[in-house]
Amino acid sequence: MNLSSKPPDGVHEGAIGFASRLLAPVEDIANMVAGIAIFVLMVLGVAQIGLRSIFNAPVVGYIDLVELSMATMAFLGAAYCQRLGAHIRMELLIGHLHGRLLWLVEIFGLLCGLFILGVLIWYGWDHFLRAYELGDTTIDAEYPVWPSKLLVPVALSFWFVRLLIQLAAAIHMLIDPSQYQEGAITSKDVVEVAHEEIEGAFGHGTAEAPGEREGQNR
Repeated sequence: MNLSSKPPDGVHEGAIGFASRLLAPVEDIANMVAGIAIFVLMVLGVAQIGLRSIFNAPVVGYIDLVELSMATMAFLGAAYCQRLGAHIRMELLIGHLHGRLLWLVEIFGLLCGLFILGVLIWYGWDHFLRAYELGDTTIDAEYPVWPSKLLVPVALSFWFVRLLIQLAAAIHMLIDPSQYQEGAITSKDVVEVAHEEIEGAFGHGTAEAPGEREGQNR
């Protein structure tokens, strides 16, 4: 992603847009790591079944490895999904709102999300420190659990920063809804989501288009 590229016509960039594009590669890498973890777990599951059925020699600590990988798969891709607005939003109500009322509701929702994530990050870090200081391990293979617990507040921090960017963009849109602010939350239909996923799969990248929610700025 080219951080120095100019935004599309009709999009206000500014510091908010730059921050959004600066965070995007971090989110992409985190999401890729989560995807790789899922793939590795699938391979490990096949190996576990094969080794156990054929050679009666299961993978040592397989259940422990599955448990430790849960944080990677569950949290690392959250900020990426938040940026794309994919599989993470409920829009039964706000999908019918427009103009300043829409952005007022978005701001309220973002503030609630920031509060919840802040609490989770605080206590997640506390759990990590406790596990690290006590040398906590899994029950079976005795793998250390602190790396997995550290991943929770780190991944949630990426999500927290993304919400902060979207909050700043939503406030900008509330003040001046006449021009789309890069980094603001966008609502996409199924076709738009599929198109972005295809572009991402073939390495063309995804750009946030202005006015993706038709009439949302008017």
